[in-house]
Amino acid sequence: MPAPNVGDTLEDFTLPDQDGRPVSLSDFAGRTVVLFFYPKADTPGCTVEACEFRDQFPHFEALGEKAVILGISRDTPKAQKKFQTKFNLPYTLLADADQEIVKRFDLVKPKTMYGKLVSGVERTTYVIGPDRTLVHVFTKVKPEGHAEQVLALLSK
Repeated sequence: MPAPNVGDTLEDFTLPDQDGRPVSLSDFAGRTVVLFFYPKADTPGCTVEACEFRDQFPHFEALGEKAVILGISRDTPKAQKKFQTKFNLPYTLLADADQEIVKRFDLVKPKTMYGKLVSGVERTTYVIGPDRTLVHVFTKVKPEGHAEQVLALLSK
């Protein structure tokens, strides 16, 4: 399935959150959604990215009801809960253990890790408008400073 492009209306989806409760994209109708995909909970780069969103969270909240942050990876709800608790992450983490959504967004890519070719999630962030229209895509994200990039875009 090809990756969605800016201007596309995204299909609704539902995944379990870190507590196993179902969360749907449509639950946030009328709000901008920052959907950041990361490879694996509690790994160095993913921790940097998640903690920067945590540290910038008060600034996202200052935007009012305008924006919601959702992190998503191929981890289980249990792994997401452990990650959220360990780093005191104040936003929802979605568990895509079956890879349904990462595949829908075409984010499973070949990567080299320790000299071996593996299949991994390409770190990508989607900014989705209140009507589920894709308004911005950050591709091949570098964890350091990324939350500030997203905040700058939303603050315009």
